Amino acid sequence: MLFYALRTIESVESIVETVIAVPAGMETQARAIVIEAGLRTPVKLAPGGSERQDSVRIALELTSAESDLVIVHDAARPFAARRIFEACLENASRAGGAIAAVPVSDTLKRAEGKTISATVARDNLWQAQTPQAFRRELLIRAHQRAAADGIAATDDADLVERLGAKVEIVEGAATNLKITTRADLELAEALARSGFVG
Repeated sequence: MLFYALRTIESVESIVETVIAVPAGMETQARAIVIEAGLRTPVKLAPGGSERQDSVRIALELTSAESDLVIVHDAARPFAARRIFEACLENASRAGGAIAAVPVSDTLKRAEGKTISATVARDNLWQAQTPQAFRRELLIRAHQRAAADGIAATDDADLVERLGAKVEIVEGAATNLKITTRADLELAEALARSGFVG
């Protein structure tokens, strides 16, 4: 998964450095994947945190102070297209933050246990994805505030939104799937075998 994500990152000319949060014990493997992906930009490895938010905060501390923008991406989404990275960076440059997302297409149900308690209107609802791009100073401030206030979030946009900052949506893609289950992995492997790259 990391290889495919890095291969796309390599194709985005405006990305000038890459920081990868790596679980303990996986550093050698990660370095080998970086070499295989052929990254032209400097790469730093950061120790992964106990939660995703911790990993991002730690990696963010290793980014260059000269960078105006940072883009956060999960290797669990190996098929994010280059156009999505570029659009997120472009929108974040103007607005402060931008995330990939897709409109919710399924009917949503709220439930208590297994009993439906409400149907949720899907108008104006989006499923957040990565990449997510932000002005560097804004994302640092958002993580500092979250740490000080004990806030845990499942994505960086949530933390930035809590500062009252603007975050725009860039239309993602259904193929920018997140690999969390065995079935997801099997689908991703089939896509990779077919030559699909996002």
